Amino acid sequence: MKIRGLRWYIIGLIALATIINYIDRSAINILWPYIYHDFGIAAADSKNALALITTFFMIAYAIGQTFMGKIMDNIGTRLGMGLSIVGWSLSIALHAFARGLLSFNVFRFFLGFFEAGNWPGATKSNAEWFPAKERAIAQGIFGAGASLGSVISAPIIALVYVAFGWKMTFVLIGILGILWLLPWLLINKSTPATHPNITASEKEYIFSDETKKNIAEGREEKVLTWKELLAIKNTWGIIGARFFIDPVWWLFVTWLPTFLKEQFLFDIQQIGAFAWVPYLFAAIGGLLGGFHSSWQIKKGVEAHKARKNAIGLGCLIMLLSLVAIVYFLDQLKSMPMFAMVLIGCTLFGFQFLINNIQTLPSDYFNGKNVGTVAGMGGTAAVIGTLMTTWAVPVITKTGYTSFFVLAAVLVPLSWITIRFISSNPDKLKQ
Repeated sequence: MKIRGLRWYIIGLIALATIINYIDRSAINILWPYIYHDFGIAAADSKNALALITTFFMIAYAIGQTFMGKIMDNIGTRLGMGLSIVGWSLSIALHAFARGLLSFNVFRFFLGFFEAGNWPGATKSNAEWFPAKERAIAQGIFGAGASLGSVISAPIIALVYVAFGWKMTFVLIGILGILWLLPWLLINKSTPATHPNITASEKEYIFSDETKKNIAEGREEKVLTWKELLAIKNTWGIIGARFFIDPVWWLFVTWLPTFLKEQFLFDIQQIGAFAWVPYLFAAIGGLLGGFHSSWQIKKGVEAHKARKNAIGLGCLIMLLSLVAIVYFLDQLKSMPMFAMVLIGCTLFGFQFLINNIQTLPSDYFNGKNVGTVAGMGGTAAVIGTLMTTWAVPVITKTGYTSFFVLAAVLVPLSWITIRFISSNPDKLKQ
């Protein structure tokens, strides 16, 4: 049986996996301000304890981005994504058995390693299933999954926690990933070149790009080593952009519940009622960022230039929003919803640009190297995030002004590294 629009089913499942991914990773950040005392941790030490737990996650995430990216290139996205989501689902369920920081850190390490596969896997899958003119839209759809996961995670986790406690919360969200595996294996049977259910017209459309014609005609693509990829300056441009910009997103993913508790004295039900708002903005930004670059491509702008234009616009939105937060921070203490809107504009800008950054590996490199370069960029993102994670407990001892200033400084640094990317993508794909 032929399935019309099969590529949209594939990206829909990847977006669903990303939603589950963010529900899983957000759980500890939402629950931590209310469960740390169960482990005998004093309130004064709770931030440092969360920073330590996050560090174990991020170290594994850094390792996983590079190695899982290579695995995606070696065994394909069908099996690679399946391995990734089973691994992280079992890891999050094991959090229910944590007895202290040591066991939490072990389980977070495994969670981080396997969750890392979602991003290079999604990037590679989009490169396989979409021509360049639609790739940013596809990336935006799966990126919106990250935002939607954050939108629904706060109220869902708060409700489940109140009803069943924190242990059962971890078990129940772990089951979600196992359920996802069934439709993934049934629908995603192969790549577009050999999938038995793809229509002839969709296959022809997907392989309309010149580089994809090489795959369809069976021509061998050159596989570059990590050393060879690092000798290309565009690899470093992608790495640098992720190093500077991703920590801004993680500052909010990790610390927003703590910020709301300390700045506005919210309880967990109030966090569930407010914390989803910025991520709704982010979801819209992810979709619009993809449509923006794709719209430019349809007007005749080269793909990599259209991505850069979208990235520049996203950086501007982020910077203006963060400057406004710093300027109005004292007044925002009495206006929590306005604070959420400004944070939402920041995350809108981030998702507007990040999906275009994540699409760059497929613009500049052939299919055999896309997952690896995407994974290297992800590793750099984690290294930058680790540095900011440990800075937060220090810079927020007396307030959160420095927190938002740090985020604002990182945005133009990322844009500078994007401008560093200038080589002809077609030359790199030969």
